[in-house]
Amino acid sequence: LNTVALEVVALPGARVLPRAAGLPDDYFEHDGQLTKREIRAVALSSLMPQAGQLLWDVGAGAGSIAIEWLLSHASLEAIAIEARADRAARIARNAAALGVPRLRIVQGEAPAALTELPRPDAVFIGGGATDPGVFEAAVEALTPGGRLVANGVTLETASLLIARHAALGGELIRLAVARAAPLAGMTGWRPAMPVTQWSWVKP
Repeated sequence: LNTVALEVVALPGARVLPRAAGLPDDYFEHDGQLTKREIRAVALSSLMPQAGQLLWDVGAGAGSIAIEWLLSHASLEAIAIEARADRAARIARNAAALGVPRLRIVQGEAPAALTELPRPDAVFIGGGATDPGVFEAAVEALTPGGRLVANGVTLETASLLIARHAALGGELIRLAVARAAPLAGMTGWRPAMPVTQWSWVKP
């Protein structure tokens, strides 16, 4: 019987993953389809990761929500559902690079791609919210007490989330972030597109 102890010391400038949600955006390989850092942190707080639970990340894009869900506890599981093959491959690379190769990736379009999956304890809808049947499938699949969080940037998606909030309750918020950027030799605020976010807990 041998015992081995390892002491890992990060060198100056090393990319260290924090334990709190909200990794820098440049930690992820993406094509622009990425839930940005500040919005991601709020979404993950509403998804409320709890030991042993399963997340569906629907319309996963770069997989950032599913990856940070898995990073929050070793017992968690996640499935990233993504229609595009190139994005699904990118999610796999991100998951491997950030230390969660256990992320399961399902390439396919929701809601059809959801039918054979194990029931989730939380669902994040980042893409495809306006596709017919996606919300209905997510609500039906959720376990009691499960959390659903959906983001919308377009007016069409925002109106859908407003309607869901009116029908089912939950919490509806609008998030707006501005970042300092060069402006005419000085510095000004450059706003990002605002995000409507609806979160709901299944009775």
